[in-house]
Amino acid sequence: MGASTSRRSFLGLAGLGAASLALGCSKKPGSTGSATNAEQAAGVVPTFKDSTLLPPDIKGVRPMADGYVKYPTSLVDAVTEKAITSGKPVTAVTPWWGPAPPADNRYVQAVGADMGGTITFSVQDGNTYGDKLNTMLGARDVPELTCIPGWEIQKLARFSDGVHVLFEDLTPYLAGDKASAYPLLAGLDTAAWKDSVWGGRLMGVPFPTDTPYPTALYIRQDVAEQRGVAAPTSLDTLYEFGRTMTNPDRGEWAFGDIFLEVLQICGAPGSQNGWTRGADGKVVHRYETDQYKRALEWMARVYREKLIHPDLASSKGGDVTTLFKGGKIFSYGTGLGSWKETQREMTRQGKGFNMQAVKVFGADPDTPPVRWAGTPSIMWTFVRKGLGKDRTEELLRVLNHTAAPFGSKEYELQNYGVEGTHFTRDANGAPKTNDVFTKEFANQFIFLGGRPAVVVSDPDLPHYAQDVVGWGNDATKYLEKDPWAGIKVEVPSEQAAIQQPTDDKVTDILRGRRPLTDFDKVVKEWRAAGGDKARDFYAKVLADNGR
Repeated sequence: MGASTSRRSFLGLAGLGAASLALGCSKKPGSTGSATNAEQAAGVVPTFKDSTLLPPDIKGVRPMADGYVKYPTSLVDAVTEKAITSGKPVTAVTPWWGPAPPADNRYVQAVGADMGGTITFSVQDGNTYGDKLNTMLGARDVPELTCIPGWEIQKLARFSDGVHVLFEDLTPYLAGDKASAYPLLAGLDTAAWKDSVWGGRLMGVPFPTDTPYPTALYIRQDVAEQRGVAAPTSLDTLYEFGRTMTNPDRGEWAFGDIFLEVLQICGAPGSQNGWTRGADGKVVHRYETDQYKRALEWMARVYREKLIHPDLASSKGGDVTTLFKGGKIFSYGTGLGSWKETQREMTRQGKGFNMQAVKVFGADPDTPPVRWAGTPSIMWTFVRKGLGKDRTEELLRVLNHTAAPFGSKEYELQNYGVEGTHFTRDANGAPKTNDVFTKEFANQFIFLGGRPAVVVSDPDLPHYAQDVVGWGNDATKYLEKDPWAGIKVEVPSEQAAIQQPTDDKVTDILRGRRPLTDFDKVVKEWRAAGGDKARDFYAKVLADNGR
């Protein structure tokens, strides 16, 4: 999803119903976890009403979205009435992985006017968005609309309890045919709606994913071709790519941290925070697999041989996307959403920049890769609790507006801004955005609410839809099977509390601050601190659902 969502592993909270309990990322054990299966969710989600306006140019192999190469020659009004009728400004918070947009923002003003009012955004740095959420949720001080990415929810302890404290139950407004009052919301994918149920209640409006893949491995195809270097097709050739493309004397290194990509290349499991079911039927975590250990050893070698940019290998960190755009690194892993934003920006500079996702490959010919699947929704928008029926319905009309499909005037306005101000049209009538758009656009309305998933080319990126849908259709062959598919599993807080400390220990091993031989000790500590309990929890969920 948008920009370099450092991310991709999209969204933990605290606080029970008692007013004396705070809502925040306490990481304290308490929640034993829960699970809602698809059948339980079915009764509280909207009845689907297809809002698609145009047949696709490129059919996606599900769950990959369809692609559109051509821009429609005529657009329709998907919303005929104003969403905001009270005259009261709507407050919202959304993340963004880029320069902060100006407060005096013609793009935001134009979309707000089309909705009939004013939307006051607090756009926060996506890299520190979890910290901002923690502060807001802990203080119980949230705007009327709060966007929370899935990867941040995973970090917030006891979210399944806390979500009911701060946010409105949308079941009375959207369950079944009640959603007909918001027909564009009813057009969002049913699986994404089922993914929006906590504790048997519909609590958020989903942002359906346009691809099931949280990440891909990218290379600077333009530079690789200039130097006669082939795209990697195995772990060995990926290593050779690293050696060939690294030249410290020129200020060039091959990689950002590509550990998540290497884990998938080696076939390590990724479903449910790394849990899967082994060949013997027992629940196992990726830390405990040979595939994980192989990826760890390979990645530690890459760090040891200094094939990763030193800013990214150090504790101070660095902006991986800027380094990639600037030719300081030539391969990294990021979400498919950032592909378009990065390529479009660089295409305008006319320097032949070509960012391509590498075709999925395994560690070696007899080692099949896996591609981890994200959840059906990437993020959710929650409505503040206690606003009253009229205001809640007004806010849902705003979110209905943001769900306008490709081919509508509302979609064009939210995605490209105002003609003459934010974009001009090419010879085929497609919007070609300008520097004003780049300055003012921060995915404000795109992140505010869900929309039917599509992949769309534009004049700066005429091959984008073919590239993305083509890569995704191929990757579908390697999509990991999730034993808990169709069950919304809310992780026990004890596991959430140990995840980051364990990953930090792994990072120390990768970067040479601890020896590789310490890994078995790290896994033993993880199991004792809650890993084994989590295993029992996930096994029980399977047993309770007859799997």
